[in-house]
Amino acid sequence: MRIFGVGSTTASPVATGSSIPHAPPILERSGHPSAPIPVQGPPVGAAVRTPLGETGLDVFPLILGGAEFGWNVDLEVSHDILDRYLERGGNVVHTADSHASGRSEHIIGQWLSTRGVRDAMVVATRVGANADHPGLGPVNLVRAVEASLRRLSTDRIDILYLDGAADSRTALDDTLATAEWLVDAGKVRALGAYGFTPERLVEARILSSAGYPRLTVLDAPYNILRRGDFEGDLRLVAGAQGMAVTPSHALQHGFLSGRHRSRSRAGLSVRGSQLVGSLNRRGNRLLRALDAVAAEVGVPDAAIAVAWLLAQKTVVAPIVNAYAPHHVEELVQGVGVRLSRAQLSELARAVD
Repeated sequence: MRIFGVGSTTASPVATGSSIPHAPPILERSGHPSAPIPVQGPPVGAAVRTPLGETGLDVFPLILGGAEFGWNVDLEVSHDILDRYLERGGNVVHTADSHASGRSEHIIGQWLSTRGVRDAMVVATRVGANADHPGLGPVNLVRAVEASLRRLSTDRIDILYLDGAADSRTALDDTLATAEWLVDAGKVRALGAYGFTPERLVEARILSSAGYPRLTVLDAPYNILRRGDFEGDLRLVAGAQGMAVTPSHALQHGFLSGRHRSRSRAGLSVRGSQLVGSLNRRGNRLLRALDAVAAEVGVPDAAIAVAWLLAQKTVVAPIVNAYAPHHVEELVQGVGVRLSRAQLSELARAVD
């Protein structure tokens, strides 16, 4: 990984097992080892851009997810989070038409409009699971995209993720033929896949050789604790097809931030029930390993989880969700960290 210094046009390498040049000095943690480490100084990695596969888009290697916007995070805080992400060099925002029944798209659309930053951002959304326009059939697909465009206050979606988990019945050639019309009409720039099996990705590539549009981006749930779903045939197919992987659930519902280490702190919410599933011996071993590596590098646990993903083949930019602006500060530090082989091995041993 190579990064650009702030305001610089010359790339400089990242030292193995260390944070980026000009990153803030490590600050002493107070209390719990997962306490936030504030960031000072210039934006971390503000000029970092990497090609997103074959889309023709250059992106910051960390995508801000909007899954919590309109659900656990209100409009004002959501806009503060988006502001902070933009200030720290980010340029990709990801949501879905089903997140908070479309409220997430509304919030992002208002931010794009009021800040006047639409042309500076790569806007990605996922369709297929909204109750008003379910599935990937031709009619509902067009209606879903039109509805997302209205909510996002834009005339185009840069990356449209097709939710294969929500609809595996519609013939793929029908979906891709409709997607081709959307691309030709200028409503969509690039196509991505979510919830696609390896077999369906192969089918999509065969169809692309017959003239249908290509799926060039893949969103698959993946993190250091949840590896089995992706590491295998899905990764092999994605790699063989040259797909850019933008994994979601990068922090395993917040568990890998290190903030939640007991069942009592997890709470009784939906998110709490998701966290409880990781509060076991394996999860605790991993948290201890994250603590150790984070202390060596001088960044929060969440940044190490991001750095681990960026060290994996085919991964271009993880999708991360934030509940507060200071979470963005922690997460973006992972972009500037290259983990050493010893550190990667230490983390792998913790979950094996």
